[in-house]
Amino acid sequence: MALRWSSSANRDLVRLDAFLEAADRRAAARAVQRLLTGATHIARHPRIGVRLGEFDPHEVRKLIVGDYEMRYEVRENELIILRIWHVYEDR
Repeated sequence: MALRWSSSANRDLVRLDAFLEAADRRAAARAVQRLLTGATHIARHPRIGVRLGEFDPHEVRKLIVGDYEMRYEVRENELIILRIWHVYEDR
């Protein structure tokens, strides 16, 4: 299944990296790598996450990857990472 990142998810990844890098460059690199690996895992197993019914008829799901929530949409031939945020983040 093809994996694509929304512009919002790309901005989230950059924002999270910048936030962590200010405190610990290695921690930032580990977190970003974990999220990239998580997205690849989701693309291989797209229905692993919990379906969010409020987005029906779109198949939007969420999966916790480390300390981050990834929201994504499963389509016929592609998976789109929609948003990423820390689970304790006020959103």
